This record gives sequence, C-alpha cells and structure tokens, in this order.
Amino acid sequence: MRRLTVLLIVLLAAACVWSFVVAREHGWWFPRNVSAFGERIDHLFELITWIAGAVLVIVFLLLALVVWRGARAGRAERAHGDTRLEVAWTVLPAGVLVFLAYDQLDEWRELKYAGSRPNVPVTARVVASQFDWHFVYPGRDGRFDTLDDLETAYELSVPEDEPVVLELVSRDVIHSFFVPALRVKQDVVPGMRPVIWFEARESGAYEIVCAELCGWGHYKMAGELAVLPRARFDARLVELEREFASNGEAAR
Repeated sequence: MRRLTVLLIVLLAAACVWSFVVAREHGWWFPRNVSAFGERIDHLFELITWIAGAVLVIVFLLLALVVWRGARAGRAERAHGDTRLEVAWTVLPAGVLVFLAYDQLDEWRELKYAGSRPNVPVTARVVASQFDWHFVYPGRDGRFDTLDDLETAYELSVPEDEPVVLELVSRDVIHSFFVPALRVKQDVVPGMRPVIWFEARESGAYEIVCAELCGWGHYKMAGELAVLPRARFDARLVELEREFASNGEAAR
C-alpha cells in the first residue's frame, strides 16, 4: 500500500507538469493575444504559473517522501513545532510575493493609473447588469447622458490599432468585464466607475464574459467585442445613429 500511495502521488505530480507543458497545443491556454500589452501580461501569468508549479512539485515530492519514510517509522510522534521551519515557510512565500509585486509595477502603473492612461475621450460606457451587457456611445456632442447617446446590447465595437478607453458601470451587483484575447479584466463594482483602456491590434470578433459569479444567470452573461478598422467603426456609429433616429424601424 505504501508503494502504491507513493506511486500515485508521483504520477499526480507528473500529470500536473504534463498538463502545463502541453496546454497550448491542446487549446487549454488563453486564446491568441491581440492586445498591444498582452505579451507583458502573459509574461507575468507564466512567471506566476512556473513558480506555483515548482512549489506544487516540491510539495508532492515531499509528501511522497513523508509517506515512504513515515510508513517505515511507524506511528508518528507528537511535536510542538519547529521555529526555523515556521520562519522558513513564512519568509520564503513573503519573498516570492514581494518579488512578484515589484515585477508587475510597470504594468500596473501603465494600465491602472489615471496619469498613464492615453489622453483620448472615453470610447464607450460598459453597463453590466443581471445578466447582460449594454454598451453606450456618446453621440456627436461627445458627452454621455445626453439625448444623442447610442446604445447597443451584447456587441461592443471599437476601432483597431487605436487606444480605447472604457468606463464601467454596474446596475446591480458585482460583475467583471473580461476579454481573454485582450488580456483585459476589471471588476465592475456598484457605486464605482472604473476606467480601463486597451489597444487591439487585429480586427475580428472576440468574446466578452463576466468573470465574477453574479447570480443564477451568470452563465448567460456573454457578449462580443468587434474590433473594426477606423472607417468601418465610424460607419457602425452612423448605422446606430440611423437606428436611433428611426425609433427602431431601421433595425427591422
């Protein structure tokens, strides 16, 4: 039984390592990045994954060693605690966390600080509610909450190869705006209006999901990000203006 248990532990550790090694070729990873800063986000993600993976393997191997040696030694003896061991497992994880915090400072500052945000108008307002997405564009006056605002459901259109700034609003509970292909994720908290930005390098349609459990219909909360060349994006806004002016008749 001891040998079987140790073998199962080692095989489980090997299976975990194998799953990470082959994840990309089997489609178990993020979708292909189309964001201007996505490579840096991927670097941070992979760094954390490698550190966590190394710790996982070490823990599994130590567990296998304890099972192998402990079974031979008989019943374990009670012991109060090892101060040196407790210091070690406190200081080492703290050191890893400090290293990761320092390593991501540049990305955090560029993506989160208002002073580092591109000096462009807000492209659209993302309105999250149970269980859908709505997107509001300022009209020709360039201001929100006026009579010429344009609204769409489920599909957000943005220009390609240009900085896009979004304002996020929740109508009810906490949601999370997540576009995997852009490596963009931001919680949408009631009473707050966080602002995010990105730059999509390739035109196409990309999935928008809610990454925060927001109720029984959370699974239905999906949308689409349409990245369009500037001319097509402008044409899309004109199309929305026509639909608005026709009181919905143009959409039929």
